Amino acid sequence: MTVTSLVVGGMIGSGIFTLPSTLAKFGGLGLSGWVISSMGALVLAKVFGIVSKVIPETGGPYAYTKSAFGDLPAFIVGWGYWLSIWSTNSAIALTFTGYLSVFFPIIEEKPIWTAITCIGVIWLLTFINGRSVNAGGRMQLVTTILKIVPILAVAIAGLFVFNIDHFSPINPSQTSSLKAITVSSALCLFAFMGLEAASIPAGNIKNPKKNISRATILGVVVVVIIYLLSSISLFGILPPTEVESSLAPFSDAAEKIFGFNARYLVAAGACISTFGALNGWILIQGQMPLAMAQDKAMPKVFSKLNKRNTPTLGIIVTSILITLLLIMNQSRSFSNLYAFMVLLTTVTVLVSYLATVLVYTYFVFTNKHGLTVNWKSLIMSFLGIGFSIWMIIGSGPEAILWGGVGLLLGIPLYLWVKRTR
Repeated sequence: MTVTSLVVGGMIGSGIFTLPSTLAKFGGLGLSGWVISSMGALVLAKVFGIVSKVIPETGGPYAYTKSAFGDLPAFIVGWGYWLSIWSTNSAIALTFTGYLSVFFPIIEEKPIWTAITCIGVIWLLTFINGRSVNAGGRMQLVTTILKIVPILAVAIAGLFVFNIDHFSPINPSQTSSLKAITVSSALCLFAFMGLEAASIPAGNIKNPKKNISRATILGVVVVVIIYLLSSISLFGILPPTEVESSLAPFSDAAEKIFGFNARYLVAAGACISTFGALNGWILIQGQMPLAMAQDKAMPKVFSKLNKRNTPTLGIIVTSILITLLLIMNQSRSFSNLYAFMVLLTTVTVLVSYLATVLVYTYFVFTNKHGLTVNWKSLIMSFLGIGFSIWMIIGSGPEAILWGGVGLLLGIPLYLWVKRTR
């Protein structure tokens, strides 16, 4: 249950509360993004589940890539994934702070309090997860249960005030249907990032060959149901124009159904959701540099564990990077900074997803680890590779450029570590 909650909690974060406003400009066709990204996420989850069984090692995509393709490709995947984690955590911390301002307006009125709140919640969870993986895992289970309650409340109640006219016209945007579907799918995929969460701390999970695979598939199925039900219901409650202009569409929907005070309930749910997601990713952020340091691809200090077998230093160093990132960009608006972090995260994570599918394909065609060529494996390889490449392209040239630069910046560190170690 704890491992499954890590997957669900990693995915249900800020995306479900903010993406509907972005998708609304595509009207009802924007919902196709949830369908396509859901199908792609299920394919990727199945691949992760299979590969995690044959390589149940800490590091997830990094460990898989190293086993199949060697040190440098593995480092690029691991570095990109680590980069995506601290950029994601920056965005989630900002989202948590934004929803918290509903209860404490001073946070929005004075930018200094925004920075203090973001940094404060990061270091609170750094302290909790720095003590032990189990402590962070227990908190993840509690917050995962609490975070889905307000989402499901709005989704289920919305079915009773559903207006089918809100889905017409099907594509009110000025873009072609193909482009609308591609962009909406790439946006929605951000909300599924975290499907690999159970594979990263594999060394701390009991019976990883069984539990990682099962938790990954089950977690993605649960999230797919929640996302589809809540998004369809939300678009049925509010017209697309209202959803597009809203900063908190679920709060507006709750107010329309239950009354004004309901917005506070949803805001509380959003705070719990982002807090739980941030907890899950801080739990993971020390595991990637740990796996890479153990393989002598990162400085040796990242391989040190405390007496509770937790990579405290890796968690702390990553939180320092997140803090610096927030301080350097505090002059940006919420929306601009969040959008930048989402784009960077999407591209860098897709590299690790694509790498994992390529590892699976390599094992299939070389008949390694009991995997063989058959119709099922060929279809999964084709769908996984095609979907990953399609989503990278759909993220846009700016995101690809920033992600590529970020990945290249890690190579000098890799060469230095290899020479010194």
